[in-house]
Amino acid sequence: MLVYNVLPKVGVLHISFLKTFVPFRQLRQQPTIVVDSTGLGATLTLAHWRGAATPEALRDDTSAGSALRALHAPHTPGLEAWAVTANHFDVDGFVGVWALLHPQAAVQYEELLRLVATLGDFRELDWQHPLADQALKLVCWLNAEEKVRFYEPFGAPARRRREDEASAEKFEWFLPRFQAVLEDPEVGQASWEPEYLRVRQALEVVHSPATIRTSYPAIGLVVVRTPEPLPYYALFGPTAGADMVLSIYDGQRYEFEYKYTTWIDLESRPTLPRLPLDTLAACLNELEQGSRRWTFDGITDTGPLLRLGGKGLTKAQRYADPDQRPIYSSSISPQQVEDEVVRFFESRYATITPRRYWSWAEIRAAGTPE
Repeated sequence: MLVYNVLPKVGVLHISFLKTFVPFRQLRQQPTIVVDSTGLGATLTLAHWRGAATPEALRDDTSAGSALRALHAPHTPGLEAWAVTANHFDVDGFVGVWALLHPQAAVQYEELLRLVATLGDFRELDWQHPLADQALKLVCWLNAEEKVRFYEPFGAPARRRREDEASAEKFEWFLPRFQAVLEDPEVGQASWEPEYLRVRQALEVVHSPATIRTSYPAIGLVVVRTPEPLPYYALFGPTAGADMVLSIYDGQRYEFEYKYTTWIDLESRPTLPRLPLDTLAACLNELEQGSRRWTFDGITDTGPLLRLGGKGLTKAQRYADPDQRPIYSSSISPQQVEDEVVRFFESRYATITPRRYWSWAEIRAAGTPE
């Protein structure tokens, strides 16, 4: 039975009927809400994926944000479904699923949950926010327990498993345990502390004179010059509002990356479309005097990298932190790399206006020279 309650502490109309998680393969066996995914037969979609059928009023930068918006709009068609699913496990999707299953607690901790989802998906966080430290602990706890008990993100194929099937085990383990750590992060300290300390140490470098950030807002690029590769939460944390990051490390080591913010439909601001990196890679290869060649990922990858190649990286390695993978020295000077990257995007974006809700077809067309 569907029951609506007004919660005095938060002052919102709230849904109090029970929901449960079901594996993605069971999507069509009953009316089902799909979070951070798309699927035929979904009663309601709450996802920031490009082109997802999320109701306009519930669109948000993160899928968890859409789920939290739904809790404030209990008459949304389809929200009465008792089954909730997702086709993969990550921080954002998990928070969205958990919020629908625990609506009262989700509304109570909404601000913190939004920070957790943003840090998990975009690796962005305002470190001056009073809840930033708690958000980092929660994300590190999720990361650590996921790797120890199951497998790393994008690691299912290496185990000859399908992510939409294998991830159900993660949801089943995390869903009943998350609230205890949400309410008291110290409960999970043994798990979150190693990564937490690594990120905190990296943040000291990021906020020191050793790190210099240069922004090019017209093209959505931030250039970060810092001595050594850093964890993403430290590297990308201060880059909110930008969609591309060029990292320049000592020893003429470089990585360029499109952030995940341009893989999804970002609600809060317009963006420029991703451009194929083949032309830029070719330009850098003409300048490169070493034996290695500049390689790049396609624009539909969740986080395309442009870097000097060695042994090909797996998707799991590309998703992992930069300080966890080899980054090779180039013969090109740091200033020349920065100049070439800036020149390429300034030229190609000169006639393109940022906007919301690009389709993949429109993105491909924007990247095709006339």
